[in-house]
Amino acid sequence: MPSSDPRRAIEAVWRIESARLVAGLARMVRDVGLAEDLAQDALVAALESWPRSGVPDNPGAWLMATAKNRAIDLMRRGARLERKQEELAREVGIRLALDGAELEAALDDEVGDELLGLMFVCCHPLLSRQARVALTLRLLGGLSTAEIARAFLVAEPTIAQRLVRAKRTLRDARVPFEVPRGDELAARLPAVLEAIYLVFNEGYAASAGEDWIRPALCEEALRLGRILAALAPAEPEAHGLIALLEIQASRAAARLAPDGQPVLLLDQDRNRWDPLLIGRGLAALKRAEALPGPLGPYGVQAAIAACHARAREAAETDWVRIAALYDALAQVAPSPVVELNRAVALTMAFGPEAGLELLDRIAAEPALAGYHLLPSVRGDALARLGRGAEAAAEFRRAAELTANARERELLLRRATECDRGPDLG
Repeated sequence: MPSSDPRRAIEAVWRIESARLVAGLARMVRDVGLAEDLAQDALVAALESWPRSGVPDNPGAWLMATAKNRAIDLMRRGARLERKQEELAREVGIRLALDGAELEAALDDEVGDELLGLMFVCCHPLLSRQARVALTLRLLGGLSTAEIARAFLVAEPTIAQRLVRAKRTLRDARVPFEVPRGDELAARLPAVLEAIYLVFNEGYAASAGEDWIRPALCEEALRLGRILAALAPAEPEAHGLIALLEIQASRAAARLAPDGQPVLLLDQDRNRWDPLLIGRGLAALKRAEALPGPLGPYGVQAAIAACHARAREAAETDWVRIAALYDALAQVAPSPVVELNRAVALTMAFGPEAGLELLDRIAAEPALAGYHLLPSVRGDALARLGRGAEAAAEFRRAAELTANARERELLLRRATECDRGPDLG
């Protein structure tokens, strides 16, 4: 049925289907770069066709069929692609002749999820840690180069170069499309965990655009995290990560006001938090704690999230324990961003002076240059001290730095509120 706004529909379909499309194509052609190109070709075809003919009943299958046909055309051209076709024919035989729905079923890997298979390909040991995560975010999370750069706190051209080199490396090495087992699984697990974590974070607090939350990314990260935890039941960090994501996701409904404006953690109606997700998260944290060894970075963050989940009201939050957990996190996973979050905990546990002292120490960190949350956190501490004019200036600076429209509105609103209050500095 034709859509009144086909381009808007195409954008929505692409956001939902692009990762699975790239995964299915990558399994066919054994080249993630080529798979992404083929997926983009299908998107261009949709942009040309759907405004005239309307959005098809099964848009994902339409995109897959279009990209598959393009792949077959390419395979029939040139010696290199013909060799790929011969290799593919030996492995999947008649699959190239199947329709979209049958093709998707036939391409399932041995753990039943081709997206997870693509994730492990993207996290191959041939790639650097940064390249693994960047490629996974690009192909699985659908993040733009700019969004990935913000997640890493590095320049956009740096990420673009990493992506190009990573795809070329995988192509030249003819990396097999498979989910590893045993020692190889353990070697690739940290990068996969980090990729899932960053995909979720981009969905939970979008770095750019008009939306404060991108639920589809959160849901995809949760789905992949649950599959991974089941695949690696003896890995405490797999359970720690899913515990963190479940608890964070439980707040989703409370993070937006009816008018779509963001609602900060301490202002949220906790009756709107999802008790089922909280229960799942606490159970996963318990599994992580029961396994040998201390909690890793994700387990510690899950323990922090659990402190919030267990507090029926914001005033009941155990900020002293949270500050201690951030101290532990700074030991196992030191970073400027961890220190920034530790400053928030110190402010809440011991007063804004304690938080400002730490903020002053980390203000010159290169990784925080241009990072909007640094002046935002500083503005909050100054506001708590009654230094309204200084706080307002920090919030405005943060608003200039963020690329998210909703967050910018929130920060400017806080600046205005500080301007209206007394300046006791």
